[in-house]
Amino acid sequence: MKAKHQRMTLVVLALIAVVAAGLIAAWALRSQANYFYLPEQMAEEPPAVGQAVRLGGMVAAESIKTADDGITVSFLVTGNTDDMIPVTYSGILPDLFVEGSGVVAEGHLQADGTFLATNLLAKHDENYVPRELEGLEGHEASEEYAETVAGMS
Repeated sequence: MKAKHQRMTLVVLALIAVVAAGLIAAWALRSQANYFYLPEQMAEEPPAVGQAVRLGGMVAAESIKTADDGITVSFLVTGNTDDMIPVTYSGILPDLFVEGSGVVAEGHLQADGTFLATNLLAKHDENYVPRELEGLEGHEASEEYAETVAGMS
């Protein structure tokens, strides 16, 4: 075989190897993807038990309960519908975590339907609204408050 054909064969084999490595990496990482679910999506089509996902919504009013150990907190996350997902979290709560505020919980769904959160992210200020949560009651109230304060100035 001529040197030109040998080089062409090596280039083709290298290209096939790179494509194969990319496909294997994509296939391996698909189970590690961290999806964002709204409560109504999780109620309608729940993810597999134990699958790492994110749950985003609003902390339901009067739903935060602290366990006797002082670090385990349970609360309900609600979205655009009446669906509520119970969440349990053990750890230090973010400073901005309060009832009626936006929250993104990272974790997994348990067999009993409770979402076990390993990390909580609270919204950074009263004006931030994720696109998926626009139009929720809690945000409408903060907008009215902002308009009232602006009218008083």
